[in-house]
Amino acid sequence: MRVMALAALTMAAPAAAQQEVSIGTGAVLRGLEKVSGDATDMQLPNGGQARFGRLTITLAQCRYPVGDPAADAFAFLTIREEGRDAPVFQGWMIASSPALSALDHPRYDVWVMRCTTD
Repeated sequence: MRVMALAALTMAAPAAAQQEVSIGTGAVLRGLEKVSGDATDMQLPNGGQARFGRLTITLAQCRYPVGDPAADAFAFLTIREEGRDAPVFQGWMIASSPALSALDHPRYDVWVMRCTTD
C-alpha cells in the first residue's frame, strides 16, 4: 500500500520540480575539531581522500543543480576513523541541510560547503 502511494506521488510530481544536476570535479568540505574549536577547509577531487585528525574522508562524487555549483551541493562521502573497521559515516551529505545526513561523532564534525568545477 505504501509503495503504491509513493509511486503515485512520484508520478504526479511536476517536471518543473525535478531539477537537473551536474557532476562537479570535487568538493570543498569543512571539518570542525570540537575539542579545540579549530575549523579546517578541505578541497577534494572526486575519488580523492583527505585526513582530518583521526578521520580519513573519501569523496566519491559531488553533484549540484545545473548552472549553480554553490547551491544545494550534495556529496557522497565515506568517513573512516583510525582503529575502526566500519565507516563512521557513509552516504550523501547535503550542503544546504547538513543536519539531515550528518556525521555523528563526539570529537569531529564534517560537512559539505560546495562543489568545485573546472
